[in-house]
Amino acid sequence: MKLKEKIVLEALRLFSLKGFLSTSLLDVTTAAGCSKGGFYNHFKSKEELYFAVLARAREIWREHNLAGLDRIESPVGKVKKLLLNFRDIYLRDTNCLPGGCIFVTLSVELDDQLPELAGEVKRGFDGLKNMIAKLLEQAKQSGELGEATDISAVGGMIFAGILGMTVLYGVDKSTAALDVTINSLCQYLDHLKPGLEEVSRSAGPEPIWPTSKMHST
Repeated sequence: MKLKEKIVLEALRLFSLKGFLSTSLLDVTTAAGCSKGGFYNHFKSKEELYFAVLARAREIWREHNLAGLDRIESPVGKVKKLLLNFRDIYLRDTNCLPGGCIFVTLSVELDDQLPELAGEVKRGFDGLKNMIAKLLEQAKQSGELGEATDISAVGGMIFAGILGMTVLYGVDKSTAALDVTINSLCQYLDHLKPGLEEVSRSAGPEPIWPTSKMHST
């Protein structure tokens, strides 16, 4: 592995664990096994490293979460596969992301202190929400979802569920909470089939995660 790639990988791991602000250049160079001069041979600043880390983090996100979607014709099936990939592959990649989803970590940390950096993460979140909305709209047009389905509301709930399980998994690494979230979201999508969406809208989805898990240590 080239030194630049090593620096990015080690910074990715550190940012996922400690965040951007709490990770020093010394932390990065020590983990990468290089000198300060070696770092500056590849990056002008810590901020430039941040953008390189984000680019690599996005590549990992696509590799993990989009795996197999191109082999599924059903738009709803694609959404479900995305959710399963997020649970089974992405969140459990402790090699690259030992602290969990780096995008949530950076968004929470940087939103107030460095909004220009947090904005890059927000654009990624917007892209995910748009992707989910597009798939849901395709499902509605193809008849997989009922005509009364509120795409914005359902897409928002799926996105919120993804964020929720990310935060909870980061706290206690509970696979049970992940399973509850994924199963609830997939079942809710099933209830939005033509003829069932009115019942589902009035009843609402099952709880996204078990409250008992939230208070356990």
